Amino acid sequence: MQQPQAGEFGIADARRVLGEVFAPWVMDLNLSIEGFDCTPRGDADWQPGAILRLPFSERLCRNGGTVSGQALMAFADTAMVIANLAANRGYRAMTTVDQTTHFMRAVTASDVLADARVVRLGRTMSFGRVTLVGASDNKPVAMVSSAFAML
Repeated sequence: MQQPQAGEFGIADARRVLGEVFAPWVMDLNLSIEGFDCTPRGDADWQPGAILRLPFSERLCRNGGTVSGQALMAFADTAMVIANLAANRGYRAMTTVDQTTHFMRAVTASDVLADARVVRLGRTMSFGRVTLVGASDNKPVAMVSSAFAML
């Protein structure tokens, strides 16, 4: 897959990468990209990133009807890859080096939204954060920090 010229990469391209690069079981999560932010606004606090949705499915639930931590961690990891697309303004091969998840509350019978932001993008490493919230109440579900090696 070729990397487009800077400034040409947008949400349609990110959606295409989501459908082409990830393992089939990740595709089974039926994730959607709802926002893609790669254009600086001049705001000192701005960070490139993306907003993704994990639709609720009973197949993702553990005993008791809550969405499993494994599904939420895979969702956060995938969201950070898409955020890295925004930071790089195109596809770049990468691999997860570290991911730390702090679960704050269980989520049941609700889609989950991920707001993934690249905090720092270097030549060989990327560092980011993801906030997971319940789509029905916008309450925090988990906070995730991660590091990626840029290949």
